[in-house]
Amino acid sequence: MANISYWIKEKFWMTPAIFSILAVLLSIGFFYVDLLLVERYKEFIPSILLTKVDLAKTIMGTLSGALLTMSTFTFSTILVVLTMYSSQFSPRALKNFVHDKVTWRVLGVFLGGFIYNTLSLLFMRDDLYTHDVISTFIGILIAFYCLATFTYFIHYIATTVQVGKLVDELIEDTERVISRYQDLQEEKITVSKSLYWSPSGSKHVVAAKKEGYLQFLALDKLKNYAEEHELQIEINAAIGDFIYEGMSVMHIYSDEDEDFEMEDFCSIGNERLAEQDISYALQKLVEIALRAISPGINDPNTANDIIIRIGSLLGKIGHLETGNLVLLDQNGNQTVLYHFPSYENILYNVYFQLSHYGKEDISVLFSMADSLQIAAKICPDYHHPTLWKIQLYVLEVLKDQDLKSYDHKFLQGKVNALAEATKNRPISI
Repeated sequence: MANISYWIKEKFWMTPAIFSILAVLLSIGFFYVDLLLVERYKEFIPSILLTKVDLAKTIMGTLSGALLTMSTFTFSTILVVLTMYSSQFSPRALKNFVHDKVTWRVLGVFLGGFIYNTLSLLFMRDDLYTHDVISTFIGILIAFYCLATFTYFIHYIATTVQVGKLVDELIEDTERVISRYQDLQEEKITVSKSLYWSPSGSKHVVAAKKEGYLQFLALDKLKNYAEEHELQIEINAAIGDFIYEGMSVMHIYSDEDEDFEMEDFCSIGNERLAEQDISYALQKLVEIALRAISPGINDPNTANDIIIRIGSLLGKIGHLETGNLVLLDQNGNQTVLYHFPSYENILYNVYFQLSHYGKEDISVLFSMADSLQIAAKICPDYHHPTLWKIQLYVLEVLKDQDLKSYDHKFLQGKVNALAEATKNRPISI
């Protein structure tokens, strides 16, 4: 269902198309209202709502041109925002704006208003009407609604392009992925990483039929399939890995040949998605932080805020079972082996670029120490040695680098605080 839902969201034209179809139906509906009902019930309709055909043509022609201009301006604004997202934040962050429902609904409202007034103008013929019409009043109401939508859209764009709003959205996306894995591990399946994987039966290789990134993987469905068919499945690729054609993605262990269709349980596409990929969700945040500390943008305070908030996410990830996970059925039998990224690997992917590009800014080093300390306070104690190792790795960038007195003092204090939080012996930097 996840890949189907994403496929629907990827069809950006669907929302404007739905509004356009509704506008066509509305225009046809009021054409018949004018033709068949207005004259019959004219005494019950306020005269101010009715217009003559000549005046209706003038009003609707003007509204059609105005709404087309507003649609063009809205589309141009969307393109400008997309360019800014790509250049100032991250090309990976484009998805967050492109998938925003508000953007495409606004465009759909303008297109619908233009289509309604244009079609209604087409239906305004002197030989059809010997009385006044009400379609023009409906067109004016739609134009007022489009104007209100346009005002809201300007406000929405002004708030959306702020980096803080984007960071909040990316953090919510990451927390949503973490929550999905928590639900999966706590409710839907039984997980054990302490068991040794010991499959039985003949091994059958399931190879990829095309190349791309592993976007979705239905672990619960794989577990149910393995339990139903009394077999074991070993997954050789993690979500987010690049799959080449012919690559061994899964091993099926069974005494009989299985007609196994891998496409029923996973999706391979041309780009990575954050819906199930924790590493990619974190990568988008890291990329924005890297852009912020680059000489071209030079906004370290934004980077520091992102790094500190990443620490909270890493602490929550620490509560997940990571590494090689063995999925068990209700009877405790091994069904699926999945190579979930280790906690150490996740931490390294977050900090290795930040430590390299942020070594010249002491505030970035402060923030990395603070984020590790936050993670240490949230995650279980058994991850503390790994957090301390990452802190020592980050401090390696200070080799052959002299710190000013207060920089050294405050960084030493943050390192000591992390040592205390992780119950390690402090070091002198």
